[in-house]
Amino acid sequence: MDRYNTKYLDSEEEDLEAAINQIDTKKLKKPGLKEQEHFRAAAKKFINKETKMNIRIDPGELNKIKEKAKKEGLKYSTFVKSVLHKYITGQLVEKQ
Repeated sequence: MDRYNTKYLDSEEEDLEAAINQIDTKKLKKPGLKEQEHFRAAAKKFINKETKMNIRIDPGELNKIKEKAKKEGLKYSTFVKSVLHKYITGQLVEKQ
C-alpha cells in the first residue's frame, strides 16, 4: 500500500491499511476457478454501476484542477471524482 498517497486517510482507512499490511501474501492461495468467476462478476457489476458525465469548464479552472491533481498524484478526472465524492459525503471541509 506504500505506493499510494495515504496522506488523507481517515482513522478507519488507516486501520484497514494497517490490517492489509499485516497480511503475509506469500501464504495466500490462488482462488479456484469458481471464486475467480465470482470476483469477475462482482467487479463487472461494480464497473457497470458508474455513469459517465460531461461538463463544460473554463480552461483556466481546468488547468488549476490538473495542477492540483498532479500534486496529489492523480489523473485530473479521478481527482474531480474524489472531490465530488468528498463533498457529497460531507468529508470535504474548508480550511479555517
